[in-house]
Amino acid sequence: MSAVVPGEPALVLVAHGTRSARGVEMIAVLADAVAAELGVAVSAAPNALLRTAFVDVLGPSPSEVLRDLDGPAVVVPAFLASGYHVYQDVPREVAESGHRAVAVTAAMGPDPALTQIMAVRLRAAGWQPGDAVVFAAAGSSDSRARQDVRRAAGMLAEQLGAPVRIGYVATGSPRVPDVVASLRESGSERVFIASYLLAHGLFHQRLHDAGADGVAEPIGVHPGVVGLIVDRYRSAARELIGVH
Repeated sequence: MSAVVPGEPALVLVAHGTRSARGVEMIAVLADAVAAELGVAVSAAPNALLRTAFVDVLGPSPSEVLRDLDGPAVVVPAFLASGYHVYQDVPREVAESGHRAVAVTAAMGPDPALTQIMAVRLRAAGWQPGDAVVFAAAGSSDSRARQDVRRAAGMLAEQLGAPVRIGYVATGSPRVPDVVASLRESGSERVFIASYLLAHGLFHQRLHDAGADGVAEPIGVHPGVVGLIVDRYRSAARELIGVH
């Protein structure tokens, strides 16, 4: 554990937001794990050193949280690809807050740490060498997000030493069920879905109806995710302190 010391920036962990109780709980558990690693407490109190915010469905919004903070802050987008929320929503929220000492890190993915977690989750779901793999992502209309997904899928293929086909859950094509069906038609006896989703929710539920032999758990709370968020925060905090 590397504790935050007085005067360091606050960490604002920004997630999408979900109506799924399991998804909300997962973000809370993740925030607690990051806080424990940093030696701080998660709190909704003004000027707390670790706060959570959401860009959709839930509150508080990033701008609301930032307006509560007097000192510098590092915003870490808990997204697996840099799509609309990362390129549009988060900067807009920062601007609307009026806060002048904010650093925004890159999205969490793609990253080798996430690749390793996905491989572990896939094997736990029953995947074995020789089984087909569908890399299931939420999808985005943003070409940069799709490029991130392609990079992440390539990293997983390299990690597994096996081909990986991309399928989308909500936006874009091909959709996951179509990819599963295509693999069946091409002779794959067993097909498994690797979930490139952070938390349980509607999107992950849909994967269980896609016709695969097994569905890996979402990336979720894992020491690798916690370490990734802490590393993002530390790098941005050093730059922010150096500027302000």
